[in-house]
Amino acid sequence: MHLTPQQLAARWQISEKTLERWRRRGTGPRFLRVVGRVLYPLEAVQACEAQGLVARTHQEARS
Repeated sequence: MHLTPQQLAARWQISEKTLERWRRRGTGPRFLRVVGRVLYPLEAVQACEAQGLVARTHQEARS
């Protein structure tokens, strides 16, 4: 199963622009580009959730 950027943005309650920014930076969950469409494999989304998205905020606070 795959999620569209719209579905993932709704799941995480973030904007699609944030997901777009993460893709450009190479951060966030892995994604596929299929015939011009961006899709997020559910396994990649769940792995990212399991890592905890707040880990980066904690690291930045230490700087």
